Amino acid sequence: MQLQTKIPLKKETRNLIDYNSKLLLLGSCFSENIGNKLNHFKFQTNQNPFGILFHPKAIESLITNAINKKVYTATDLVFQNERWHCFDAHSNLSAVDKNELLNNLNTAISSTNNQLQEASHIIITLGTSWVYRFIETDKVVANCHKIPQKKFLKELLSVDEITQILEAIISLLKAVNKDVNVLFTVSPIRHLKDGFIENTQSKSHLIAGIHNVIDKKNNTFYFPSYEIMMDELRDYRFYAEDMIHPSKTAINYIWERFIFSWFSSESLTTMQEIETIQKGISHRPFNKNSEKHQQFLNNLEIKKEKITQQFSFISF
Repeated sequence: MQLQTKIPLKKETRNLIDYNSKLLLLGSCFSENIGNKLNHFKFQTNQNPFGILFHPKAIESLITNAINKKVYTATDLVFQNERWHCFDAHSNLSAVDKNELLNNLNTAISSTNNQLQEASHIIITLGTSWVYRFIETDKVVANCHKIPQKKFLKELLSVDEITQILEAIISLLKAVNKDVNVLFTVSPIRHLKDGFIENTQSKSHLIAGIHNVIDKKNNTFYFPSYEIMMDELRDYRFYAEDMIHPSKTAINYIWERFIFSWFSSESLTTMQEIETIQKGISHRPFNKNSEKHQQFLNNLEIKKEKITQQFSFISF
């Protein structure tokens, strides 16, 4: 009996992710979920240097500024609720001290410039087509930082506009890293504050825009995380308590589907070894001074040493 609608996924045959890969994740908060998984398994990964970015225009701005080595100054900042903010970045980078924020921004720009050139895979998760334009400067912002909404115009990016933005992103990335693999996905998290119908329209614009630009010959791909959530996991038991965000079970399920599509068979063996070590590290003994526990710790150190000798960048 078939009790689930399965999204057909094919195993990629080239440029698979392994422990030599260098990954950069940009975009919506779902990229944080996948990034945390990659960190857990000790892959070479960086995520969201400017914090969570929800829409494609914000991601394009970050990539453009990083490649051009933009230097942020006080004119790029705004003061709101006793903190300094930048419209290009998430509030996670905001600070009470203006110079601290500028240092955070410029350090992130420098590191992102290097990561864009060195990455083997860049995974971009798009969350919404809705954007906010700051009326005073006529500029689309990445984050409104709780500034009164009357100071912004809310706009919906058209499919054509999203296509142009994504084409620009791909061109920028290929200009500094011609062999990079670019994986697009759409966040399964619904932006219901925009409205139910508006959220569906927003997601459809993103999906249509992505499918206008993906081309395996140019190493640009699509992973259907949104479709997996909507069809394979079409049940509220796969949602968190807010009934909007995916539950831990759903995140794990989509992660497993991502592994199937994109990870080399060699990396799976190493992942299993690292998972054993991670469980060992989190183990809490009844008697930490017992001979049995000391032997357990000794065996754990042997396993760690085996991994770190094989991959010098891994540490526990």
